[in-house]
Amino acid sequence: MNKQRAQEIAESPVMVKVTYNGQPIYIQHVDEQKDTARIYPIGQPDREQEVALTSLLEE
Repeated sequence: MNKQRAQEIAESPVMVKVTYNGQPIYIQHVDEQKDTARIYPIGQPDREQEVALTSLLEE
């Protein structure tokens, strides 16, 4: 996923289906300097992690 699209999704009030390793996730923040996103699985905010934008897939 590219930086601009990831940022749009993170800022959108509408839930967009994005997956990481096949699991639906929520994008909390995009770090444009490092090309990463802070994400967590839907319904599991305690499992937050930072991943490469290239590992995210919009469905």
